[in-house]
Amino acid sequence: MPGNGTLAVEARELRKTYPHDVTALDGMSLAVRAGTVFGLLGPNGAGKSTALRLLGALTHPTTGTADVLGHRIGRVDMRELRAAIGLVSAAQKVPQDATGHTVVLTGASGTVQPLWRTYGPAMRERAYELLAELDCKELADRPYGVCSGGQRARLLIARALLPDPGLLLLDEPFNALDLPSREDLVDALERLARTRPRLATVMVTHHLEELPPTTSHALLLRDGRVSVAGPAAEVLTGARLTECFGRPIEVHHHTGRWQARSPRP
Repeated sequence: MPGNGTLAVEARELRKTYPHDVTALDGMSLAVRAGTVFGLLGPNGAGKSTALRLLGALTHPTTGTADVLGHRIGRVDMRELRAAIGLVSAAQKVPQDATGHTVVLTGASGTVQPLWRTYGPAMRERAYELLAELDCKELADRPYGVCSGGQRARLLIARALLPDPGLLLLDEPFNALDLPSREDLVDALERLARTRPRLATVMVTHHLEELPPTTSHALLLRDGRVSVAGPAAEVLTGARLTECFGRPIEVHHHTGRWQARSPRP
């Protein structure tokens, strides 16, 4: 794992194309340092999830280079690299009858199906500690299928943290959460950033309100291209978001949190 301040991610001119000349990502470059929280925003279809799949060692770029945790995508065993990356996505299929503790344990193997022989006492205790850290220890024996959206999100983050990754990738972790659940998750992410100073986090979101106060950098994508990237205070402005989303947007920043609205004519 890289030390604090070193580059956890360095991507240069990443391009990802699919059959029939479909370009999902067109020349994206970014640098994410260890210990930073990086917001990745843009309209639907902008290429955000594709970017996260590339950084998560789930696919190869068509052109360009990506160095993740000191390893070049395409020159490293992708399975080994994925073991050092925590990925949270709504697309993850988790057995509905698995308890919260079991869900967290499966983070050790990268598969949602438990491999019981591989979980020793120390790892089982580690799973309980992560449940407590994410403020959901009461979910240890609760089936995943009856947990709320906010509870599921925290369980999946605890699962992603079990192998102590150097990079945490969050693909719309706030999807379909109500206001209290959203704020609980924002609080949890803020605590993680403060208690894990070497962890680099990249979060895809549609809403500025979901960014924790610890967000230091941001990148705006539009049509697969970088609209702007840099310190969050310079990127998350009304002018920048208006340009990226194609309609007037006002941004307010108060007590470390962002709010955005599109004013009526």
